[in-house]
Amino acid sequence: MIRVEIFSTPGCDRCARARQTLKAVAERLEAVSWREVDVLSELDYAVELGVLTPPAIAIDGVLVFPSLRAPERLLAELRRRLERADNGGSPL
Repeated sequence: MIRVEIFSTPGCDRCARARQTLKAVAERLEAVSWREVDVLSELDYAVELGVLTPPAIAIDGVLVFPSLRAPERLLAELRRRLERADNGGSPL
């Protein structure tokens, strides 16, 4: 199972669009779980991962997309990790 986290702030339009994108991508893949992280509520965790501005996306606890410009990039990255895991390798 791959864990995807989207870092956002309340009232941020860009964050809301990114959440919709992430949800649509995650729903296409069975082995992906996701959660929303409110940067204001979990500031220490966001800083620990290196989140500078929301929206940002972490995969398995590592900041992978400081910003998501194209949902296709997220889908491609998740598929790559799932394929690697299916072939007996680490998803990282």
